[in-house]
Amino acid sequence: MTMRPAPRSLTWRRRRDAAWRLLALCCACALTLGPFLWLLSTSLKGTGEVLQGTGMTLWPQEPTLANYRQVWDSQPMLRYFINSLTVAVLAVGCNLVLCSLAAYPLARMKFPGRSWVFVGLLATMMMPFQLLMIPLYDLAISLGLHNSTLGLVLPHACTAFGIFYLRQAFLAVPAALEEVALMEGVGRLRLWWHVLLPLVRPSLATLGVFSFVAVWGDFLWPLILLDDPRHYTLPLGVNRLVNAFSLDWRWVAAGAMMSLVPILVVYAFSQRFFIEGALKGALKA
Repeated sequence: MTMRPAPRSLTWRRRRDAAWRLLALCCACALTLGPFLWLLSTSLKGTGEVLQGTGMTLWPQEPTLANYRQVWDSQPMLRYFINSLTVAVLAVGCNLVLCSLAAYPLARMKFPGRSWVFVGLLATMMMPFQLLMIPLYDLAISLGLHNSTLGLVLPHACTAFGIFYLRQAFLAVPAALEEVALMEGVGRLRLWWHVLLPLVRPSLATLGVFSFVAVWGDFLWPLILLDDPRHYTLPLGVNRLVNAFSLDWRWVAAGAMMSLVPILVVYAFSQRFFIEGALKGALKA
């Protein structure tokens, strides 16, 4: 039995739809990469190229790395990097452990008021941080966490979004695996550590990246809690460039580009977990 070729009208329609999808993807890519490329271009420009009389140019006429050297030599950028990295690693580690510990009973254990606890948890996600920062600041001061790394980690140690996200991941794990482990005499804590956490690794990696980006780019809470430059994180250090160089956008752009490097590195190392999670979702569908 021979296969009939598709009609020309159908083939033309498919090509037209593919062209529209490609155009939409190009527009989305331009909107996403455009600000990043402009920031990179500004950081490589020389004196007088940021705002020329003939208009702004996308690519510098004479690219230079002098802006990066100026920022690195004039500000303790290494200290800012270490402070931000320390806060981010501690916050992400605490967030993954505490959120998974809270999400496990909400997903796999039955106890009175579980649904109300979950509803209350979802309600807290609707509160902006600006509403909570005053009582949180009073709590940090009363605990003696002013100008401390622990004080910066505290608001990110356990988040409602992380609990909700991991609860949904635990619900996707087949209940038969848990029942078999319980019949073998495995305790709840060992079950959580040895059975459930390895099965939700892609979700843990995704939450880890989200948490790292949120902590790394946090500006408001360190601005409130810190007044000692020795404890400044990278966003506060980049903000100091505005005052130090009187709004010279070349140096500000160079500092911002330097702050983006760890985020790109984290995403590059965790990309395969995103792909693994996508493939699992496709197989389940």
